[in-house]
Amino acid sequence: MRPTDTRRETDPHLQEEATPAFAASPRLQTGNNMTTMTGAQSLIASLERVGTDVVFGIPGGTILPAYDPLRDSSIRHILMRHEQGAGHAAEGYAHVTGRVGVCFATSGPGATNLVTPIADAFMDSVPLVAITGQVPRAAIGNDAFQEADITGITMPVTKHSYKVMDPDEIPTAIAEAFHIASTGRPGPVVVDIPKDVLTSPTAFDFPSTLNLPGYRPTTKPNRRQIRAAADLVREARRPVLYVGGGVFKARAAHELIALAETIGAPVVTTLMARGAFPDSHPLCLGMPGMHGNYAAVTAMQRADLLINLGARFDDRVTGRLDGFAPDAKVIHADIDPAEIGKNRHADVPIVGDAKSVIVELNKAVLGDNSERGRVDLEQWHSEVERWSRDYPFAYDQSEEGPIKPQYVVERFAEATKGDAIIATGVGQHQMWASQMMPLNRPYSWVTSGGLGTMGFAVPAALGAKVGRPDERVVAIDGDGCFQMTAQELATATLEKIPFTVAILNNSHLGMVRQWQELFYDERYSHVHLPQVPDYVMLAEAYGAVGLRAESVADVDGVIDKAMSVDDRPCVIDFRVDAGEMCFPMVPAGASNDEIIVGPNERPYDGVPQAPNEAYQRREEAAS
Repeated sequence: MRPTDTRRETDPHLQEEATPAFAASPRLQTGNNMTTMTGAQSLIASLERVGTDVVFGIPGGTILPAYDPLRDSSIRHILMRHEQGAGHAAEGYAHVTGRVGVCFATSGPGATNLVTPIADAFMDSVPLVAITGQVPRAAIGNDAFQEADITGITMPVTKHSYKVMDPDEIPTAIAEAFHIASTGRPGPVVVDIPKDVLTSPTAFDFPSTLNLPGYRPTTKPNRRQIRAAADLVREARRPVLYVGGGVFKARAAHELIALAETIGAPVVTTLMARGAFPDSHPLCLGMPGMHGNYAAVTAMQRADLLINLGARFDDRVTGRLDGFAPDAKVIHADIDPAEIGKNRHADVPIVGDAKSVIVELNKAVLGDNSERGRVDLEQWHSEVERWSRDYPFAYDQSEEGPIKPQYVVERFAEATKGDAIIATGVGQHQMWASQMMPLNRPYSWVTSGGLGTMGFAVPAALGAKVGRPDERVVAIDGDGCFQMTAQELATATLEKIPFTVAILNNSHLGMVRQWQELFYDERYSHVHLPQVPDYVMLAEAYGAVGLRAESVADVDGVIDKAMSVDDRPCVIDFRVDAGEMCFPMVPAGASNDEIIVGPNERPYDGVPQAPNEAYQRREEAAS
């Protein structure tokens, strides 16, 4: 019953607000001041106690006992069409609320269908509790019908797992699972419960305190490390604040602005931290990395100090690691000590919650300013501004030519005025959305980063809308991604969950096609997706609204129509330019100094890897 995996450090406070004391339902029997119930009733009562308001799931044989008391519960259940959709919807809910997302599945294939969203939540530190049914205790290990060792299967991609073999342990398992999932560096927890445990009688006893002796995280930063970090900040001439998803997890967006303005350092936000620092702020450089903007990538390369707040030095950010930011000293703050020094040596390592680190570092730097002064950063700001000015995101949209995908994203940005939650799948469309959509509000960007899960957008958008029903939600998706989880449109229609799906339909697996064009001499292999199905007809068959834009003149009109739909999902099929590629781009295995800014443009001379000749021929022919 006790977690032994201490890889992920945690904050001591639950993010969930507990509901009022449990009120027994008419089905429950009480006596001797104890509430007697089944394990299934205990499970639902425990979920109510930890503040669960929604569960995404699909019933089946071994989880079926839990569905009977769920019918009488205050908890909303959303019947999904695939367990993967249930997991991603729970992730979307968690992304925008900061609360634990909860999903149910039966044993065997139901549970294994959750593996992808569980792994996705693990990679992106999303608080998720997956509750699975299991075959009866006596049948475990006998290859029973729909038996699968889900705790073993998911062990590498969970923060912790519980196999509950005694109905009396259910309340404690649920309380601990929520605590572990939601605190510190969040992550997924699996609670696997055999069917006969759910049907057995038990005395409900929800724990008033948790006893986790092996789970004592460090959340407050060491003062000496903060002092050392402040000294590096004071001396730096080319500092950069490198902001990761840990700032979101700590709910530290407001504090981040104060620190950035105190230091005066340019700020880059990783894919998982988009919106943590407003794009409209003059210090914001946007996203670094493989498809980040030139100014962000180059500022990190030229920095003499990287102040890493809750980021991982992921390979998509660093490029070839031995060529990354060669002159920079590193302050690395993370709540998970396993991340510090894993990919890049930290001159000042700081273990702690991002909010606490930011607040304390800001105090220390302010003290330095008053006592000893700071290096003038005017020249550094001038360089960074020049890079931003000389190498902006760019594309060419003519009135008569094919629709450029970037244009669609920009028109959505204009239509929503930045007042929307944006969800994406994975691929070119994800990068275009992160590049072209101004993100000025925290907790309004929902995407799959570490695992890069195609099919994420539609169910995640559904979950986000459930979590924040008063917000507009737009899923920007690709035609390849959309077909992987399109069945959840049925869920959204029947549950009256309205959101917009913008399919950037280029009839290809676009990112794969781009790589084949650039690095495989245009030898396109199995990337073409013919126009089957008809996405408008498919949407309408699911009871959603279906729209299509085939020309530039159509774009604003269909977006306006979609914005007026508020009682069901709306799908727009944007027929975009199949040949458009996503730039800037740092080729895999290359240094960030080898960034390709555009089809035939690089800022550095003597770069060893030029765009291939086939691509150059195509560009010359087009011009």
